[in-house]
Amino acid sequence: MTSRFQFTIAATDGEARTGTIAMQRGAIRTPAFMPVGTAGTVKAVKPADVRAAGSDIILGNTYHLMLRPGAERVARLGGLHGFMQWNRPILTDSGGYQVMSLSALTKRSEEGVAFASHLDGSRHMLSPERSMEIQRLLGSDIVMAFDELVPTTSTREVQAAAMERSMRWARRSRAAFDAGGDHAERAALFGIQQGALDEGLRRASADALLDIGFDGYAVGGLAVGEGQEAMFGCLDYAPGQLDPMKPRYLMGVGKPDDIVGAVERGIDMFDCVLPTRSGRNGQAFTWDGPINIRNAKFAEDQTPLDPESPTAAWTRAYLHHLIKSGEMLGAMLMTEHNLWFYQRLMQGLRDAISGGTLAAFADDFRARYTAPKS
Repeated sequence: MTSRFQFTIAATDGEARTGTIAMQRGAIRTPAFMPVGTAGTVKAVKPADVRAAGSDIILGNTYHLMLRPGAERVARLGGLHGFMQWNRPILTDSGGYQVMSLSALTKRSEEGVAFASHLDGSRHMLSPERSMEIQRLLGSDIVMAFDELVPTTSTREVQAAAMERSMRWARRSRAAFDAGGDHAERAALFGIQQGALDEGLRRASADALLDIGFDGYAVGGLAVGEGQEAMFGCLDYAPGQLDPMKPRYLMGVGKPDDIVGAVERGIDMFDCVLPTRSGRNGQAFTWDGPINIRNAKFAEDQTPLDPESPTAAWTRAYLHHLIKSGEMLGAMLMTEHNLWFYQRLMQGLRDAISGGTLAAFADDFRARYTAPKS
């Protein structure tokens, strides 16, 4: 039997690391990018194609699944893995971010967050204990602690209060997770560092999390509009405040150049809706930067998005036609390509770290990806 959770660092290059997370449902190569499967599906792509693109793990959303079809129903149907036919690891978020960003009439208290569903207005309470229960019912492999997110533009007093509450909720999450019986024996629990862009608050948060003890640690509260420079400024110190022998997960990131810069600063795991959402809306990621396939210049372009892409049989002209026509196949092919591109980028980063050539890889990537386009 594979161990419940084991993180092995195979090589380092500066602050960057490459390695493997071993879990019972499979190994996760790091640095890893997790496609987002919001409601039990990575939108517009079959699970087998997500895996074929190179994904070792996907993310599921606690908030969306608790509202529809319901965590208890998913459990009765055998858990999220069987329900969606994905037999590899799944990380589930805690639901906290979606409650804050999507729900109406939220009321925060020490107990948790009471909110009205964005679907039908029904009332719910999400607490550390309920978040752990939902993630257990879903059968999550990597469970995220429940935390409180406030905007980075909030005052330091508001940020400090939210961080301190998040740390109290982290301890409650740990206790509720550990009481989960068989699930706790095969799954892992990650804590989430908060503190916005304040180094002192981040340090206090990290110290509290390390005192509780988790299998991995997320840097939370970034990629919420602060900009790349400010995010990188935080990542210059935040990862180093966490346990160097545990995975570090940057939640909600991001653009390819964000990922490269974060890997250089010691981040091991990422998730973002960008490759799938952008694909459905006609944006393709390429080594020469993102392109909008709707643009008229692609109407008769007979080249593929990338000759190595799984979508290489279809021309940019055809994809232009599909997206302009609103055809479902357009969203499917664009999404499949973007997921492949992200996973090729992650493989390139892993290879560069292993070979001690990350700086050259990153500089070459940025020079080409951000070069002015004609």
